[in-house]
Amino acid sequence: MTRTVLVSGASSGFGAMTVRELALAGDRVYAGMRAVDDRNRPAADDARAFAAEHGVDLRPIELDVSDQGSVDRAVARVIEESGRIDVLVHNAGHMVLGPTEAFTVEQIAEVYDTNVLSTQRLNIAVLPHMREQRDGLLVWVGSSSARGGTPPYLTPYFAAKAAEDSLAVGYAVELARFGIDTVIVVPGSFTTGTNHFAHAGHAARDDVAAAYEERYPDLLESVGERLADLAPADQDPHQVAVRIREVVAQEKGTRPFRVVVDPADDGAGRVYEVGDRVRREFYERIGLTDLLTPAVDAPATTGADR
Repeated sequence: MTRTVLVSGASSGFGAMTVRELALAGDRVYAGMRAVDDRNRPAADDARAFAAEHGVDLRPIELDVSDQGSVDRAVARVIEESGRIDVLVHNAGHMVLGPTEAFTVEQIAEVYDTNVLSTQRLNIAVLPHMREQRDGLLVWVGSSSARGGTPPYLTPYFAAKAAEDSLAVGYAVELARFGIDTVIVVPGSFTTGTNHFAHAGHAARDDVAAAYEERYPDLLESVGERLADLAPADQDPHQVAVRIREVVAQEKGTRPFRVVVDPADDGAGRVYEVGDRVRREFYERIGLTDLLTPAVDAPATTGADR
């Protein structure tokens, strides 16, 4: 079966790896990225070259997740060309480094916009089509930082990823009766092979950052090094893309709710295991266990559903 997949944040990192894995698996994949004719032209050209070399269907598409108009246009183009969207991968994200107090309110808002609000913009555009289809899959690329051990100076990013995880968990049960599946993929702190740390933003309030540097000398520079020390030498961020490809290929109703890919083992896997078990037990107590898995044979749509 050939699926139509839209992936956000596909210019580099996990996103770029994921679109290639899915395309090689035989899916029609739209690689969403900003500025495909400008800043990200090389990334778009690389994706097209990969498609030509391997004979796969990988299509770069203009997608700025901070702009609802851009999101709507991208989704409209996918529907026009392919007739449907089977899988939406929420991958877009941005990391920032620095003492939390040194970030302006506007900077914190930007972090939440990229990592959290972007998913809502995409859902607003995509979910009406999935509900009408009575079928679909949302893959949320989260972070072990939402529940595992967390080093200092990454707090705005960690808080945003925790908010994204809460949205994913809530959406899962609300979409189940429409036949829409949810998988949350949780990468750990891969310090090589992605651009997370290299492209991280920094705090704008220099005077505040300087005060922290005086009390915590060289801590900012050492955070990445200390995280790297936790990871095994053979850490491979490509495994995140492989796991996404594997869950996409599984049948609806058989997919895991959460997949943790964390070679450094910051403890998130154990915490999520407990939290997800409590979630299941709670839904048993309130008699809504059907919401824990997507309806395989959801009733046909009506006009009111859209």
